[in-house]
Amino acid sequence: MSLPTTNFDPPFRITRSSHLVLTVRDLAASRQFYEKVIGLILTAEEDDALYFRGVEEACHHSLVLRRGGHVSCARIGLRVLMESDLDKLKAFFETHGCATEWIDVPHQGRSLHATDPVGTPLEFCATMPVLPRMITKFSRQVGGCALRLDHYQILTPEVRKACEFYMAAGFRLSEYIAPSGTFDLRGVFLQRKGNPHDIVFFNGVGPRLHHFAFLAPEVHHLLHACDLAGEFGYGASVERGPARHGPGHAMYVYMRDPDGHRIELFNTHYQIMDIENEPIGWDPTDHNIAFPWGLPARQAWFEEATPFAGVTVREPAVKPTPLTLEKYLAKSNS
Repeated sequence: MSLPTTNFDPPFRITRSSHLVLTVRDLAASRQFYEKVIGLILTAEEDDALYFRGVEEACHHSLVLRRGGHVSCARIGLRVLMESDLDKLKAFFETHGCATEWIDVPHQGRSLHATDPVGTPLEFCATMPVLPRMITKFSRQVGGCALRLDHYQILTPEVRKACEFYMAAGFRLSEYIAPSGTFDLRGVFLQRKGNPHDIVFFNGVGPRLHHFAFLAPEVHHLLHACDLAGEFGYGASVERGPARHGPGHAMYVYMRDPDGHRIELFNTHYQIMDIENEPIGWDPTDHNIAFPWGLPARQAWFEEATPFAGVTVREPAVKPTPLTLEKYLAKSNS
């Protein structure tokens, strides 16, 4: 068994992770969290929906919150370069036996709904209305000062299947998690925009949305977001960090919003734009990689995730056995 290979010349051009749609119970509480703590810009408030974008984002939205009774993620969004790419992308999905549908979406150009082979609901578009960037409006930069949406992480029992599909669609594998000396993929980092990842798949019960991530300018913005979370009563929702990743090397903090959706703020990335850059493999038993300093994550961080609306989840054939904080403390005290 070897690593899947990238199709460097697909007939369509996916450019980046773009936006996602979450269902929340209380729009007022969610607005406070995402505006004041995370630092997103509210673009529009319409009926039962809030539209947010990052400080440096010009397009209308990267996060949509809709009021509903059941907490879920409706879709994760990706951009294509031009409208004509959507037709070719639709044909690609259908060739792989995946359902597709044209859909009218507010504040987007022509949009395509599709489901990938492991069950992840996706939304593609080429255009959105453009608004002024807030990157030089310093009075608008608050909380974590979230600049732009960077990536998603999905739990799935079919990591290799997901990896093969997305690499066939032109995604490049930047990093992967597999036991030493094997290509038994437990996690894959896939990218289109030239940094380590736009979409990540990890072995687990799914498909479910583990987290979505926004880039922040500096480490102090991560700390300031934590301080504000504490002030507004979300202190217990600061779930992991601030700390440093092994793969990717970013400083990060993970938080849960008022409905339990997990968001990551992080402050840096390396570039992986050149074709000779080979994927980097990591052994999941190497704890110096998983958490180079500090303590491992709580069990909930590995197991809890946001369901996709109407999507049935499945158990993986090999269940993850990560070193959790609970295990680490029990071993330390034994």
